Amino acid sequence: MIKNIILGIKAYFGAFSLISKLKLWKYFAIPMLISFITAILIFTSAYGLSDNVGAFISKIWIWDWGKETFTTISTLIGGLVIIVIGLILFKHIIMALSAPFMSPVSEKIEAHLTGNASHTHRNTTFSQQLWRGIRINSRNLSMELLLTIPLLLLKFIPLINILSTILLFLVQAYYAGFGNMDYTLERHFKYQESTAFVRKNRGLAIGNGIVFILLLLVPIIGIILVLPLSVTAATTSTVKTLQLKKHPSNA
Repeated sequence: MIKNIILGIKAYFGAFSLISKLKLWKYFAIPMLISFITAILIFTSAYGLSDNVGAFISKIWIWDWGKETFTTISTLIGGLVIIVIGLILFKHIIMALSAPFMSPVSEKIEAHLTGNASHTHRNTTFSQQLWRGIRINSRNLSMELLLTIPLLLLKFIPLINILSTILLFLVQAYYAGFGNMDYTLERHFKYQESTAFVRKNRGLAIGNGIVFILLLLVPIIGIILVLPLSVTAATTSTVKTLQLKKHPSNA
């Protein structure tokens, strides 16, 4: 899996030049706008809610001794909870709503990589792509929250909270990469087949998602460029994996 994680990360190295070479920037205009508006809405709300969440958590501590310390820790954890949930919501919203715009981009990149402009894979409409994006990301959102909530609770346990932070990051990365890979997979596989493919190649998803999450940490520019770069990288690594599956002798 480590090898696939590295491959998922390395796919970003040529993403910017590939987008420019294929003149794809115009296709990213609406998704970039969706990313920007969604980020403003989510993170503005998150900033206002962090203190409230911290105050709610601090009520667990009913004793007077250590109350101030626990309140401070609760505020920090409350902020972290909001940030994590905000990131989860952000990525799934933008990936779901951008699906009809990202799938054609992914198709153009695949045609370039394979040299086959006339494809024989599944044809889907705008509405089908949007519904698939909503379905995949709703499923991933539910799964991610189920894994995230217990990991957030581990933040209250010293030392273990370090491990939980790493696991939180990897969970976020996996589901981000999952969504980016599905823009390519939706042309080749049905829903269940697609999820099985990503599970089998989870290293690619994690590698792609690691850079996706790191890009979000770059103010403004990261939020705008995260989809173009991550989708291009995911398409590149996914197409190569699909090609190896069809022609294992090339491995």
